[in-house]
Amino acid sequence: MTHPIFTPGKSLLAGVCLTLSLAGFMAPAAARAQTAAAPSAPAGPNPLLRPWDGPYGGVPPFDQVKVEQFKPALEAAMAENLREVEAIAGQTQTPTFENTIAALERAGRRLDEVRTVYGIWAGTLSSPEVQAIEREMSPRLAAFADQISQNERLFRRIEAVYTSPAKKQLTPEQQRLTWVHYNSFVRAGAKLDAAAKARLSAINQQLAGLFTRFSQNVLADETDSVLVLKTPADLGGLPASLRDDAANAATARQLTAAGAITNTRSSIEPFLTYSDQRKLREKAWRMFVNRGDNGGAHDNNAIITQILQLRAERARLLGYPTHAHWRLDNTMAKTPEKAMALMEEVWTPAVARVKQEVADMQALANKEGATFNIAPWDYRYYAEKVRKARYDLDQNEVKQYLQLDKMREGMFWMAGELFNFRFASVTNVPVYHPDVKVWEVTDRTSGRHVGLWYFDPYARPGKRSGAWMNAYRSQQRLDGKAVTTIVSNNANFVKGKEGAPTLISWTDAITLFHEFGHALHGLSSNVTYPSLSGTSVVRDYVEFPSQVLENWLPTAPVLQRFAVHYQTGQPIPQALVDRLERAGTFNQGFETTEFLASALLDMKMHLAGSQKIDPDKFERETLAQLGMPGELVMRHRTPQFSHVFASDAYSAGYYSYLWSVVLAADAYSAFTEAGGPYDKAVAQRLTKHVFSVGNTVDPAEGYRAFRGRDPRIDALMRKRGFPIAAKKAPAPTNKAAGKKRPAGK
Repeated sequence: MTHPIFTPGKSLLAGVCLTLSLAGFMAPAAARAQTAAAPSAPAGPNPLLRPWDGPYGGVPPFDQVKVEQFKPALEAAMAENLREVEAIAGQTQTPTFENTIAALERAGRRLDEVRTVYGIWAGTLSSPEVQAIEREMSPRLAAFADQISQNERLFRRIEAVYTSPAKKQLTPEQQRLTWVHYNSFVRAGAKLDAAAKARLSAINQQLAGLFTRFSQNVLADETDSVLVLKTPADLGGLPASLRDDAANAATARQLTAAGAITNTRSSIEPFLTYSDQRKLREKAWRMFVNRGDNGGAHDNNAIITQILQLRAERARLLGYPTHAHWRLDNTMAKTPEKAMALMEEVWTPAVARVKQEVADMQALANKEGATFNIAPWDYRYYAEKVRKARYDLDQNEVKQYLQLDKMREGMFWMAGELFNFRFASVTNVPVYHPDVKVWEVTDRTSGRHVGLWYFDPYARPGKRSGAWMNAYRSQQRLDGKAVTTIVSNNANFVKGKEGAPTLISWTDAITLFHEFGHALHGLSSNVTYPSLSGTSVVRDYVEFPSQVLENWLPTAPVLQRFAVHYQTGQPIPQALVDRLERAGTFNQGFETTEFLASALLDMKMHLAGSQKIDPDKFERETLAQLGMPGELVMRHRTPQFSHVFASDAYSAGYYSYLWSVVLAADAYSAFTEAGGPYDKAVAQRLTKHVFSVGNTVDPAEGYRAFRGRDPRIDALMRKRGFPIAAKKAPAPTNKAAGKKRPAGK
C-alpha cells in the first residue's frame, strides 16, 4: 500500500489540519496567513521567495536551496500572505464571488511554492537541521491556519457570498468552490465563540507538534535500525538479486558484512518471503513491526495517547460526538457506521480465508519436518512455498521480468492509450537529488504541454518509507491563463548495482501503477480554480483513480511489451502469465485482513471519544475482540501508523482504501463489459467524469455519470475470491460533503 499524497498549494483547503504533509503540518489554502512573526531575512536574496522561473511555466529551484533558507522563507511568505488575506477581509465593497472567493484563490501563491520545496526536503532529504525547523515551524503553521479560519470578517464575507441569492447566477464550478470554502471554514471552527476558538487553536498547535514528533520517531527507527547479515549463510534462501541488494545496502552503510536488511517495507518483505533463516526472519520482522514501539526517546505510545485525547476534545468543541464523526461528515461514507458496515462485511470472509491459508502453510511446513506453528515471520515464507506448489508460481521467477525502467515505460504506454499522454525525458530542469528524473507530458494528438512528472524511485537515509504522489503545482486557469501541473511519484525501491537493472516484485509493480494513477489524476485535471484541482477530492474517493489503475498492469499489451527478462530481453511467457492469473485470488485472506485490521483499529480508536487509550493495550484487546488471526499483524501497527498519527490525513479514514477499491473494481468492470481494458469510449468517460473534474462535482454524481449507476460491491468480492453475501453493506453511494486532501496507501 502507499502513503498519503501530499499536494501543496490551493488544494490544501478546508479544516483544521487534514493533510499528511511532508513537513508535519501544512495550513489550509484558504488560510494563507501567519501569526505576527516578522521575516528573519530579507526576501530578495532568498531563492525560495522568488517566483519559479525557467521552462514549462516555471519549475522549483531545487539547485539553489539551502536548509537555512526555509525558516526565513516561510516567515516572509506567511507575512505576505497575511497582508493579502487582510486586504480581502478588510474590503468595504459588498462581498462577491470575485472580490472574496476568487481573491482567496489568488492569495498565497508564494507561500504555496515555499511550502512545496520545504515539504520535499522534510520528506525525502530529512536531516537533523531540517527536523529542527519542522519542530519549530509545525505549531506556527498550525496557528497560521487558525488565524485565518477564525478571521470573523473574512468568514462573514465568505458566508455572505454563500448565502446570497446571486450565487445562483454563478457557474456550477463557482458554486461548488463557494460551498467548499464556506464548509471548510465552518468545519475549522469559524462559528465558535472566542474562548472556543482560542482553545481550538491551542489544540491544533499541540497536535502539529505531536505529529512532527511522531513522524520523526518513525523515521529514526527506520534509519537507525538495520539487520546485519554477518556471513554468507545468513543470506540463505535469498535469490541473487536480493543478495546483491543486501550487499549494496551493507556497502552503503559501510558495514563489514555479507549483507544488510534496512528497516523499510521494500527491504523487509522480500527478506521475509525468501530467507530460509527462521531466526533472522523473526529479527527482521520484529525490527519492522516495532518501529515506534521500542521504549526510549523514539517511542510513540505516549504521543498517540495525547493525540487521541486532543482529537476527541477538538471534535466536541466542533459539535461532533467523536473525531470519527467529524472526519467522516465530510466524506462519501458520511458516518462511521456506514464505513464500519462495509469493513465488517469484508472482514468475516477475509479471516475465514486466512484460516484456510494458514492450514495449507502448516501442512506444508509439517511435511518439511517443522516443529513449530506458523508465526507472523513465517507467513510470507510459507505462503510463497504454497504458491509455488499449488500454482507452479515462483514470485522470484516473475521478478526477473519486472525491470523498474521497463515497468515505467509500460505505464507511459498505458497512459497514452487511456489518456492520450506522451512522456518525454527532459534534463533542462533542476532536481533535488541525482536519483530524480523528469519527464514532460504532452497531448499525443495536439502536442499541447500538459505538465511535468518527476520520479524519485529509490530508498535513501532521510527519506520516509513507502510510496506516494506529490503535486508541486496544481493545474488551473483562474485568470484565463493556463497553469499546468507538476506532479511526482516517490518510492523506496532498493537501488541495484551501478548499470544493473532494478528488479521489482509483482506487488511493487502494482504499487507503481497505483501511485501513477494518482499522478494521472493530477495530470488529467481540467478545472478553473486551484482549490478544486486534480486530487483535491474527499478522502474516500481520492484512492479510486489510483486503485483502478492497478488493473492495467496485468493486461496483455503491458506484459507482452514491457515485462521482458532482464538478461534475455524475452517477454514474459504466456504460461507464466496464466499461472499469475490463476493465482490471482491467492493469499487474499492475508492481504485483506492485514489492511482491515489497521482500518478497523483506526476507526475504533477514534470512536472511543474521550476514553484515555493505552495504544499497545487497546491494540491487543481490540484485535482479540475482532478475532484477529495470530499468524499475522496489522499492516500498520499503531506506533508506526503514519497515515493516522503523522497528521490528521487518514485519521478515522484508513477505511477509505476499501471504499475506493469497491469503486475501482466496479469501474474496471465497465471496461470488461465493453470492449476490454483499452476501450476508448469507456476511457473517455472515465477521464471526463472522474480524472479531469477534480472537486468541481460531487464524487457520487461524478461516478454515476461515468458508470450509469451507483457502484456495487460484488466485483470486489469476486476479484478477491470471497463469497458474495445475500445481504450486502451499502456500497459507496452517499453524496460527499466536500473535499479533503488525498493520500496513497
